[in-house]
Parts: sequence; structure tokens; C-alpha cells
Amino acid sequence: MIVIIKRGTPQKEIDDLTNQLTAKGVEVNPVVGKDLIILGLVGDTSKIDDSWIEANRNVERVMHVAEPFKKANRMFHPAPTVVEVGENRIGGKKLAMIAGPCSVESEQQICGVAEEVKRIGANFLRGGAFKPRTSPYAFQGLKYDGLELLKEARAATGLPIVTEIMSPYDIEIFERDVDIIQVGARNMQNFELLKELGRTRKPILLKRGLSATIEEWLMSAEYIMSGGNESIILCERGIRTFETYTRNTLDLSAIPAIKKLSHLPIVVDPSHATGKWWMVDPLAKAAVAVGADGLIIEVHNDPANALCDGQQSIKPSVYGELVEELRPIAAAVGREL
Repeated sequence: MIVIIKRGTPQKEIDDLTNQLTAKGVEVNPVVGKDLIILGLVGDTSKIDDSWIEANRNVERVMHVAEPFKKANRMFHPAPTVVEVGENRIGGKKLAMIAGPCSVESEQQICGVAEEVKRIGANFLRGGAFKPRTSPYAFQGLKYDGLELLKEARAATGLPIVTEIMSPYDIEIFERDVDIIQVGARNMQNFELLKELGRTRKPILLKRGLSATIEEWLMSAEYIMSGGNESIILCERGIRTFETYTRNTLDLSAIPAIKKLSHLPIVVDPSHATGKWWMVDPLAKAAVAVGADGLIIEVHNDPANALCDGQQSIKPSVYGELVEELRPIAAAVGREL
């Protein structure tokens, strides 16, 4: 439910109404805009009579929100959210460029790639320390040693690190050592993990599940936000369809859909979307053209010998060419690199 307040209402009267609504068992989220003030009500609003609210002389009107996600809903938060990570931002005019290898393999590899992608223009470093794999026999990552190597790469380059969490038992370590905590596609509906992440204050990059609808995806964000952490970055990384030629099917329509439904920023992962390195270039360009707030791309110094997902990784030189070709596309849609 949304309560629209009349322009010019004194703050004391807004506070009084807020206290009355809170006393009825709902959480009140005020949104103060230049020309509009609204109160977003979260919780069980079924017992609150619309006419009781509208009887208040300061209320313009009451609107009901049909979608089950409230905190992620653009109606509650009309302005786009910008997530700040140190001096970097995700969701503003400048595109967030997240790049690095699928998995951390060695100090030389991760530090070398970090230096290359920073030189090219990336402002975040991605790298998997813990790797969820379909096969139990596949490389599972260097785990805690991998985290230490990521920290070394950050110290050498200054790039904030983005890496995936697998277990709620590691939250304390990730909150201490990681700049953006990634929730992978397989854990998008690991609700106990999401609840625990809601208690942190670190930005969360939430990847879309393999077969998740947009509403299910936003409801997973809602789990985190309901715990108090509203620094969420959504990541479209392709969904499972009947097509077998590509690893997944990149849903570019999700970008404008998210922009309409939610205030949260959204980045696109063209690497996992198809599993083919030569598709990264055109899909990255398409994602920027339709409004993505950033890209997360797998870059490896030696893709042919990568321990994980080499077939979808590009070399630093290819990444450099892509970044240059993205500049005019970004400018055409009012963004910049």
C-alpha cells in the first residue's frame, strides 16, 4: 500500500501519521521527492481501512501495490538506487565494468589479469574462490586461499573485489574481506542464506536463477532487503530454455522490465549467458543499448588452459577492443565508461 501525501504538509503531521500507521503493525518507508512525498507500507495491510487513512486531511490518495515485492518496487522508491562501493558506483550514469577470471587459479594469474583489466577501464575485479560446479569432480576453486589471492590483487590494483559466497557460515569472512558479495544463480532461492545476507551491510550482487521468473528474482531481493540490507545489484546471466546451442538464453527483455518494476540497478553477464566467448561482444553491446547499468565479463590470460569456463572467457586484448567499441553505444543511451 502507498499513501500519497499532499504537497506542503508539515513534517510533524507526516510524523504523526507515520506513528499511527506503525502502531497498526506495518513498517512505514517514507520517500521524499522534490514534488511528491509518499509513505510505503510494508507488512499486513489487510487490516488497515483505506477510508481511515484517506480521512486524514493531509492524504491525497491511497494506492494498492499488486506485486508481492514491496521494498524492491519502484512505486515505493521512484528514483533509481545507486549502490556505492568506495569511490565507485553502480546504477549511476557511469557504467560499472566488472571483469576478471571465472576462478582464481594462482597469484600470478589473478594479479596479472587484475592489472590488465584495470588498465583497460574496469572498475571492479571479479574472481571465483568458491566454485559451484555441476560435477563433483570438477575444479571447486581455491576457497579461502583464493580469497587471500583476491585481496592481494585488490591491494596491488585498488580494484574492489566481487566474489561468490556459497555458505552462510562464511558470511563473517566475506563481510570482512569482500567488497561485493555475489549470490550465484544456484543460490538465488537459498532463503536462509538470503536472510543472513540481509543482516549485513555489504552490497550484494544477486544473480538470476536458472529458471526464475522476474517476480521470483525480485522476491529473492526482497528477502535480503527485508532484513535491512538494501544495497542490492541484480544480475541477468541467462536462463534455461529448450535451446541447447548456447549454455543459457540471455533475457535482454529483463533489463527494461526490471527498470519499470524496480529501482534496483541491474548488470548483465554475457559470459555465462551463452557459454561462448565470441558471443560476449555482441551481447555486451546489446545489454548496454537496452539500459544495463553495467557488465560482468569473464577475462582470462589463457582461456584455452583455464581451470573453469575457459570457453566463455575472453583475453585482455579482446576485452580492450570491446570496451572501446562500447563507448559510442554508451554515449548514445546517455551513459559513459
